[in-house]
Amino acid sequence: MRKLSKLMLYTLVFVLAFSQMIPGISLKKANAEEKNQVEDLVIYENIPEAEAAVKDGNLQLKALHVYSEGNFLLASENLDWESSNKNVATVDQGGNVEFTGQNGRTFITVRDGTFKDRIALDYKVKPSSKDEGEKGKPESEALVIKQEGQRYDLIGNAISKMSLDEKTGQMLMPDFRNWNGKNVTEMLPEIEQLVKKYHLGGVILFRENVVTTEQTARLVSDYQEAAEKFGLLLTIDQEGGIVTRLQSGTDMPGNMALGATRSPEIAYNVGNAIGEELASLGINMNFAPVMDVNNNPDNPVIGVRSFGEDPRLVADMGVAYTKGLQAAGVAATAKHFPGHGDTAVDSHLGLPEVPHDKERLKEVELYPFQKGMEAGIDAIMTAHVTFPKIDGTKAISQKTGEEIAIPATLSYKVLTGLMREEMGYEGVITTDAMNMKAIADHFGPVDAAIRAVQAGTDIVLMPVGLEEVAAGMLEAVKNGKISEERIEESVRRILTLKIKRGVIKEETPVSVEDKIGNAVKVVGSAEHKQIEKEAAEKSITLVKNDAGLPLQLESSEKVVVVGNTFISSLGDAIKKRHENTTVISSSTYKLTEDQLEQIKNASAVVVGTYTYNVSGRTPSSAQMAMVNQIIKLADAPVIGVGIRNPYDIMAYPEIDAYLTQYGFRPASFEAAAGAMFGEFTPTGKLPITIPDYNGGVLYEFGHGLTY
Repeated sequence: MRKLSKLMLYTLVFVLAFSQMIPGISLKKANAEEKNQVEDLVIYENIPEAEAAVKDGNLQLKALHVYSEGNFLLASENLDWESSNKNVATVDQGGNVEFTGQNGRTFITVRDGTFKDRIALDYKVKPSSKDEGEKGKPESEALVIKQEGQRYDLIGNAISKMSLDEKTGQMLMPDFRNWNGKNVTEMLPEIEQLVKKYHLGGVILFRENVVTTEQTARLVSDYQEAAEKFGLLLTIDQEGGIVTRLQSGTDMPGNMALGATRSPEIAYNVGNAIGEELASLGINMNFAPVMDVNNNPDNPVIGVRSFGEDPRLVADMGVAYTKGLQAAGVAATAKHFPGHGDTAVDSHLGLPEVPHDKERLKEVELYPFQKGMEAGIDAIMTAHVTFPKIDGTKAISQKTGEEIAIPATLSYKVLTGLMREEMGYEGVITTDAMNMKAIADHFGPVDAAIRAVQAGTDIVLMPVGLEEVAAGMLEAVKNGKISEERIEESVRRILTLKIKRGVIKEETPVSVEDKIGNAVKVVGSAEHKQIEKEAAEKSITLVKNDAGLPLQLESSEKVVVVGNTFISSLGDAIKKRHENTTVISSSTYKLTEDQLEQIKNASAVVVGTYTYNVSGRTPSSAQMAMVNQIIKLADAPVIGVGIRNPYDIMAYPEIDAYLTQYGFRPASFEAAAGAMFGEFTPTGKLPITIPDYNGGVLYEFGHGLTY
């Protein structure tokens, strides 16, 4: 037995020595396993960029393993948590701290058998400053005292060990809306390979990708699994209202509806509910809220996506929405800086211009963004809009060969000079989609991406041609067009956001079944539907009432509902409240003799109009000509409903009554019908001014009737 053991030992020594002498016979598998080893264990809340929130006397601590390649993973198994002073706080083996209510300090320590870390927690109780003679309730404060030192600079350590293509990859956020002509609803091997090959920092999802709650949670989980070192920013445009991506979520009535409520509390609740639904699905970043001031009624792309025309209203509602969203753990993004509200061109189709000087911009367009920055918003999206009074720099258009002004997305003066230096913003900057015609028509895909990074953006959203743009950015660093230091500034901001919002890969991920189980309870929950219902009802604005609203009809009396776009939704909501209702849907807006007779014999006529551009709401348009025909013909009161744009009444000012609901989601139709039949008293206030066609004002900002 001894001889055999000695022989085995000699053989092993020989093999090891031989493998070192001859290249290619190294023990590759062993080396691969040893390559990325755990080097430290740190408490997440000790990291300078991490947020630690004590809620209801509890604090959930987390631990991270730091690896030799610079990445870090959430650790949850084989950890030992301990409190040095259980009179102040206790900690369970899941890292959950519970304060006892006694004054003092405790150190919470975590160990994994090799490494350990600790964090200090203070609890202070002080008497409240009530009037003398009145016994006040004591006030308490729990403080987290972070440890300091180089070991907690996880981001600096990570960046120092990243390759250049890993760094530039963090700045790329493509969409995989379709693949080979089919909607991407599940992870494909080709997409997984691209996530790994280009070390992507994030991916944006669209309505085509998020069909059901179960499918969405699984897709998002697969995306995170595909990421190699750092968690992905999984983003989406879940603004609420007309821009709503989740097909199984709570739609919410939209921003202008929230502006009509005049309630920051409702805006907070809406943002929080949206955040809870996204977080349950694993979506950790939302491209919302829109902070554009819609002071141009002719705006074709913002409109009801804005909270309104008043900068202070937009700021108040936008900040409240942001706080609600971020309280749910989802990053918020204010868009579209420096302001897309006062434009008459859609940047998806052309290159708009905002002609105002900086002083005017600071008073109007920039005001909500500044307030968002002060409130700690995580990210800001740029606008593909030119601001010639801020940056008059010209470029040659690839489309026309003519000189054009540089859009904000590509402007150093706008992104670095104005946003970073003058306004003091330190968070993440993302471009708007780089495939929009305002950029794609005039600049090459690689040139546009390089210009955006040079200008100061951190994330290149939806680059046109991932492979070409990734290669082009690498080449731009190598040839000195972009410094590596500039790239690292962006990577630091992106990784800071990921740590702040807990976008960190886990050593032991939660099972996808558990994620789905939780998401099913949260997405579209009864609680969120109630928030949606309240927001919709508080938004309904009664602009005109010469019809004696609310309606009080006998069952024998007939209501006729007329329109085209979304008219069945309005008709169904009215039928729930009055069975004797007929819906006339006219795609041509040419009414037949029979339809005209029904209108003439009705006890009440409801006309729903839907517009999204200037030509649609002119009196000469077919839809508006039909409405004015009905007003002249009907003996009964005619009630107009502005389904989307509140400006529709400009085309039919002689109507008997007019309500506006600001959006076409089901809750808004229910609310409009409910107000019409007196289920609640409408309290909405116009968040915009409705002009007339003679240069005057039809209805002032803040106008709103009630019963």
